Amino acid sequence: MGQPAEKIDPTAIQININYKVFNEVYLFSLKDTTRTQIYFGGASAGKSAFIIGQRTVWDLLKGGRNYLILRNVARTSRTSTFNEVKQTIRDWNVEHLFHILESTMTITCIVNRYQVLFDGLDNVEKIKSIKPEKGVITDVVIEEATEVTDPSIVKQLEKRLRGKSDKPKRLTLLFNPILKSHWIYKEYFSGKWSEGDICYSDDKLFILKTTYKDNRFLEPEDIERLEDETDEYHYNVYTLGNWGTLGGVIFTNWRIADLSDMKDQFTNIKSGLDFGFSSDPFAFNRMHYDKTRKKIYIFHEEHEYGLTNPEIAEVILPSLGREIVTCDSAEPKSIKELQQCGVRAYGAIKGKDSVNHGVQFLQQHEIIIDRQCQETINEVEIYQWAKLRDGSDAGKPVDKDNHHIDDIRYALESEMASLKVTPRISVISDRLGNEVTKDKPELKKGEHVIEIWEGDKVVGYEKIKPGKVPSLGLGLR
Repeated sequence: MGQPAEKIDPTAIQININYKVFNEVYLFSLKDTTRTQIYFGGASAGKSAFIIGQRTVWDLLKGGRNYLILRNVARTSRTSTFNEVKQTIRDWNVEHLFHILESTMTITCIVNRYQVLFDGLDNVEKIKSIKPEKGVITDVVIEEATEVTDPSIVKQLEKRLRGKSDKPKRLTLLFNPILKSHWIYKEYFSGKWSEGDICYSDDKLFILKTTYKDNRFLEPEDIERLEDETDEYHYNVYTLGNWGTLGGVIFTNWRIADLSDMKDQFTNIKSGLDFGFSSDPFAFNRMHYDKTRKKIYIFHEEHEYGLTNPEIAEVILPSLGREIVTCDSAEPKSIKELQQCGVRAYGAIKGKDSVNHGVQFLQQHEIIIDRQCQETINEVEIYQWAKLRDGSDAGKPVDKDNHHIDDIRYALESEMASLKVTPRISVISDRLGNEVTKDKPELKKGEHVIEIWEGDKVVGYEKIKPGKVPSLGLGLR
């Protein structure tokens, strides 16, 4: 993509970017050179679009700055930060001035050879050796910085900003303020930040809080979705942009580990899938269930937006192979399409109170999550019992940011022995004596028999009185 640099005369290039493409609240940041910069607040505030997309491309075109843009796990950079920069390049119609190398996630301005590089904090030693084609790294940007649980990693990155450059070096953190107990609050906010503040600045640190109200490019439905949020925690964090506090966190029985050396030992593997497209991602997990030790090892995840069902099949088949995956049964058409693509997909059991039952089952186990499964970690960390904005208890978990938790429940349903539902209904007899065996009850005229399933096994039969046959559409798969 792009033209060879020698065919472009830098002195002949004039690029005019209309200031109306920017949200005004961020404009000063194009020139701000404070060493450490923090942009945080509510969802849909335009933080990433400006800092990662617009400011990065702006600086590359001007020259003199090389960017290293990071997330906690490198894999998640491709569908977030890398795409953000590419989108800005397309929006500004400057594709001819950049060379984009998809394989290494490297973007080079072919006019001046300055670059933006992308990676993850899951290999800090590798990051230390990253060097741009020209000059030194002047800007380190960490997207979703609250994903970083070890503050020493950020300290190492600060030391990474070294070498001669005409431009002042900057470390920039972007995030939603999910938990006030996070080390970021203690490190950068404690003693400096007060409730109701919007901005803080000194010689070494700049902090800006923004919300959806600062983003003039939102659609009315985006604003309505944020303003109509009923859950207290999500309203405070994602609508108002305030630091979150959790009262009723659901999972305390989990930890993060490197499972890369254990995967070959896993034998009782379960897989689950939750469908999504535009506003919600499709979520997929593979896990090993150790029933004896009551441990669940979650070792693989997929998390992407905008994929069709054939594309989902393409993503999961390399790891899934001929294993069964249990999917959200609310989308029978999607399940059928996956099956047509060679995926052994089946609908989840669900049933009455299946969410609370599944949560209770998970709470009774130790959950070990591979450090690469960042989206799963993000969900488990803040999953909590729902409270209404008036503070009253809603009696169920928050139905938001739970795509991986849902697919984990689906995957493990066959292990939930006490699950009292009828996931699949099969009419065995509609006439007296038809197909009745010693295991099936005697029937009177007009009675029916249905099979009762748990997971993939028939565990019993139930006699249904005349006129009481349940709908065959319920739970079929």
